[in-house]
Amino acid sequence: MLFSTPVFLFLFLPIVLLLYYFGIKRFRNGLLLAASLFFYAWGEPALIWVMLLSVTMNYLFGLGVHRAGKGRLAHWVVGLAVASNLLLLGYFKYCGFFLSAVDQLAGRFGMAGFSWSHDVVMPIGISFYTFQAMSYVIDVYRGEVAVQRNPLRLALYVAFFPQLIAGPIVRYSDVAQELESRRTTREGFAEGVKRFTFGLAKKMLIANTMAVVADTGFATAPEQLSTGLAWLSIVAYALQIYFDFSGYSDMAIGLGKMFGFRFLENFNYPYYANSITDFWRRWHISLSTWFRDYVYIPLGGNRRGNVRTYLNLLIVFLLCGLWHGASWAFVAWGLFHGAFLIVERAGLTKLLDRCGRPICHAYAVFIVLMGWVLFRAETLTAASHFYCALFGFSSAPAGDWPAALTLDPGLWLTMAAGILLSLPLTTRLPSLSSLCPAVVERRPLWGAIYPPLLGAANAVAVMLLLVASTSVMLAATYNPFIYFRF
Repeated sequence: MLFSTPVFLFLFLPIVLLLYYFGIKRFRNGLLLAASLFFYAWGEPALIWVMLLSVTMNYLFGLGVHRAGKGRLAHWVVGLAVASNLLLLGYFKYCGFFLSAVDQLAGRFGMAGFSWSHDVVMPIGISFYTFQAMSYVIDVYRGEVAVQRNPLRLALYVAFFPQLIAGPIVRYSDVAQELESRRTTREGFAEGVKRFTFGLAKKMLIANTMAVVADTGFATAPEQLSTGLAWLSIVAYALQIYFDFSGYSDMAIGLGKMFGFRFLENFNYPYYANSITDFWRRWHISLSTWFRDYVYIPLGGNRRGNVRTYLNLLIVFLLCGLWHGASWAFVAWGLFHGAFLIVERAGLTKLLDRCGRPICHAYAVFIVLMGWVLFRAETLTAASHFYCALFGFSSAPAGDWPAALTLDPGLWLTMAAGILLSLPLTTRLPSLSSLCPAVVERRPLWGAIYPPLLGAANAVAVMLLLVASTSVMLAATYNPFIYFRF
């Protein structure tokens, strides 16, 4: 089930909210768990057992680590937990990819490969809920969280529908107290509705519109892909993936607030970054911090010299690329980012700092755009053709693109709005009191009227965005979130 569908917005969510707020309080966790399982089974009825298996085995591993104490046995139990989670993830997500790679390698040496013809269907959201469940067991082992003895609470932590399918990756320590007891307020619920609506608008009004442009460019044959269309398409894709994924995160955070949960932020204006290092502090924060805490630091981080630090960064981003998908293009994307983090750590950042903020920002945006080509292209060959078009090595005229894109002012306005909204402009706008301190001081009545007027304006804006997003939703065809496939 998608957040951006009428079934979710007008049927599933209202029913769950009514039962949650008007039902018996001690049954709230059970209600949310049942709703989450129904939510997942709506789209994956045949594979829900995979998620339930993940919940069950990590619950048992958590108990096992706790009972083993701090000795060698606990080390073996947590090692078995990590291996079991990775095997489960690896089978469903990477089995075909790795066997295909082995077949190709064997063929080059004249050896027989695997006769593998079985298509493995990947469960939706397996990368997200596997990382969540695995982090819980590791944190119990480290003594950072108390073991959860109630299996239903742990199941709710893993399966909670707002963040089940596409994150953010929630740490158990962030919601442990709220799983036990939580407080809902009118203000928190209103803030949740507002955040959900903003996320829905990001998805329906900006991401889906930019998808039209991006899909047009990446579907164009290499010999017909002009330089102008290539640049337009990659900028559109950059906006699509940001507003698509950050929109989903906003909706997840908003839904969590409606039910009394507080999820951490997952984006912080990544296209405002002044380096690739800064970009990864702002983009998909829950994933980058997960890899930092559970892979990079355990490998030694930056504590064992420069060479080891560079190797650790490369390993982390190789795994980050693989986490996003089982293809060589994703591997290349991860290594691409890892290489630039190494170059920046080796001295590029100091050089860029001397050039000033505009140059640093232009550099970061350019590198990110080049990386998105690898992320969006189906194969490395397709990516190479796209790069050729970007830099003028295309047989098509540079300014040649479909008339439908040229003549549609809505696409251009949406792109302009997306670029502006991807920057922290609103956070830098001064408040009324700072703009007109004399007015506020001399007219106390205006100071008393302004907050309610601002609240009413916010409510109207949210309502208009909801109406506009819903209108597009009802008229649109099926368009899932990009990160659903991960």
